[in-house]
Amino acid sequence: MSESRLKIFLSNLALIIAIGLLLLLLWQLRSLLVILMIAVVIAATLSPIVNMGEKMYLPRWLAVILAYLIIIGIITGMVLIIGPTVVTQIELLVQKFPIYLEILAAATRNLLVHLGIDEPEALNLFNQIFDLQALASWVVRSSQRLLVSSIGITRGIVGGVLNVVLSLLLSGYMLAGSENLIKGIVSLFPKPWDERLEEQVAPVSQRMGSYIQGRILVSFILGVAITIGLKFIGITEFALGLGVIAGFTNLIPFFGPVLGSIPALIVAVAQGGWTFLWVLLLFVIIQNVETYVLDPLLVGSSVNVAPLYQLLAVLGGVQVLGIMGALIVPPWVAGAGVILENLYLKPKLEGEKLAISSENIAT
Repeated sequence: MSESRLKIFLSNLALIIAIGLLLLLLWQLRSLLVILMIAVVIAATLSPIVNMGEKMYLPRWLAVILAYLIIIGIITGMVLIIGPTVVTQIELLVQKFPIYLEILAAATRNLLVHLGIDEPEALNLFNQIFDLQALASWVVRSSQRLLVSSIGITRGIVGGVLNVVLSLLLSGYMLAGSENLIKGIVSLFPKPWDERLEEQVAPVSQRMGSYIQGRILVSFILGVAITIGLKFIGITEFALGLGVIAGFTNLIPFFGPVLGSIPALIVAVAQGGWTFLWVLLLFVIIQNVETYVLDPLLVGSSVNVAPLYQLLAVLGGVQVLGIMGALIVPPWVAGAGVILENLYLKPKLEGEKLAISSENIAT
């Protein structure tokens, strides 16, 4: 083997070893990486409030403190106003849920008999396949696994709470010292990449923040609409609790609205009469309003990411980080889309246009 080939082999081997060690280090620091991911999403979400404070001639550190106080005040106020009612309704719903499942099973069996499917073998097969109690247990176990996977990397509930606090502190530091922090990071890259990357910070932050802001706003609107709709239909006993559940699950794109509708539909079956159809119609209307009006207006127009990639981001986030991943991975994909678009796709398109123009001039 010649000396030049030996040098190339050793350099490639060193590169492979370095990449392997880096991946191993990142795996060991995965909990810290999740904290940083959450902190960046929080900072991007609160950035417009901080920028607004700066426009009012407030020091940036004071604008950051006021932004956090505003958010904490809003959350605390909502908890104090509707929290006790929501907790009471959800506790009552949990107590009555087994009864509602039995009513749903009985109604389904009656429907089968009405349709002419009354053979004992068919009914037994239905009971085995559609065992609602077993299905409910499976849903509970699956939810528990998702929650465990969400906090599993945080080493317990205490670690999860600590990581949330660390994420908030880090996001505050990122907001307060964003200019120096950005300059310090981009200075690690050679020219002209340092300037190019620094130019991407603002659009990346805007797109990530817009995604979370849009999802929160859409979920709030739908939660209020569902609460009012359920009260109008007649499910006043659980209207607020079911509306809050639907609002929170709607934070998860694609699957959240379906998950949020299931408890309300089961309660509607227990109510009897036309209630189920009215509740089903309510959720179908609200889902279509979200899909074709609210999401394109409040989320899609600012994120500019194809629905397929958003779906893959949700699935990948759930697979790796559980429910937390479904919330924080999509905005990161939206931010990565900005970098891909501005640093690769646009220059590539401009280069192709320039090449075509050169060919036309030559001919």
